[in-house]
Amino acid sequence: MWKAVEAAYQAGVEIMKIYETEMEVEYKEDQSPLTIADKTSHSIIVQALKQMTPKWPVLSEEGSEITYEERAGWEDFWLVDPIDGTKEFIKKNGEFTVNIAHMKNNKPEAGIIYAPALDTLYYGDKQNGAFTLKQFSKHMGRLTSLDELLKQAEQLPASHKSTDKIRVVASRSHLSEETKAFIEELKSDGSIVETISAGSSLKLCLIAEGSADYYPRYAPTMEWDTGAGQAIVESAGGRVLTATEQEPLAYNKENLRNPWFLARR
Repeated sequence: MWKAVEAAYQAGVEIMKIYETEMEVEYKEDQSPLTIADKTSHSIIVQALKQMTPKWPVLSEEGSEITYEERAGWEDFWLVDPIDGTKEFIKKNGEFTVNIAHMKNNKPEAGIIYAPALDTLYYGDKQNGAFTLKQFSKHMGRLTSLDELLKQAEQLPASHKSTDKIRVVASRSHLSEETKAFIEELKSDGSIVETISAGSSLKLCLIAEGSADYYPRYAPTMEWDTGAGQAIVESAGGRVLTATEQEPLAYNKENLRNPWFLARR
């Protein structure tokens, strides 16, 4: 996984070069934005992953035209979002991430989330647990393995002061009426609810950290938006379950859109 961490970091370095310029924005058929940074990040990550694990296919947002018939039998594969939070990237508020997940039998086995503007890395796998390392660029020059990274990183969930508030993290760009209703339901028994706004997969990272208690996502997402974050949340002892059936999110479906879900500590 260390090479995948390096790929996320290198993609982040190139993303930040573009972030600091005036960028052109294209729009896909679904009207979601696309920048040269998305394409550059995709290219860097896919090239690195194919060198590391030549037999593992890559399913990326910027390469998602692979047919279901072709990918239905995949066992190990990479699930990649070159930039999660492109809208936040365009707004230049820093709340965007690079997401790489190792999927095994259509379940998140390990996840990497790097927030380039915040220079913070999140990592999680079933064997080692979940970790975060801030000011990550300062560590890169002397790290050569995953073991070394985990020795330097802080294990999650982090130690936070107890609070009498219920902390709900919500999307900065996609706050639906259903999410508002969830928050109001929490308040109905007199509980004090604090709403935290965040963009991209950072919302799932806040759950893994223990900085938030719930992340209701009652609005559209795709599998590459959540694979890495779910791996990190679950490695930290949390859950990411569908809103109706209360089952873990399924991956590599024929339709790559996620159902509504609720992440919790």
